[in-house]
Amino acid sequence: MNKAELVSAIAEAAELSKKDAEKALTAFTDIIRDELKAGNKVQMVGFGTFEVSEREAREGRNPRTGETMTIASSKAPKFKAGKALKDALNA
Repeated sequence: MNKAELVSAIAEAAELSKKDAEKALTAFTDIIRDELKAGNKVQMVGFGTFEVSEREAREGRNPRTGETMTIASSKAPKFKAGKALKDALNA
């Protein structure tokens, strides 16, 4: 499912116009992004938790030359599914 299909599904399920559904989806993703950037986690009981995972700097090798190089530390978004979502998928 791509974004346009998701917007259509939200519009149909919530009886909204596609324009309003897209605004709601954009607001949702913007809020999640802003909270993660601020270092917070977002928990939705029954669905899951969005949080930031921090990766330490580490040594790596260039596969082409074999030269050792330092890979910088970074942050990555992480999603952990909640129990209700897992149960719904396995029912």
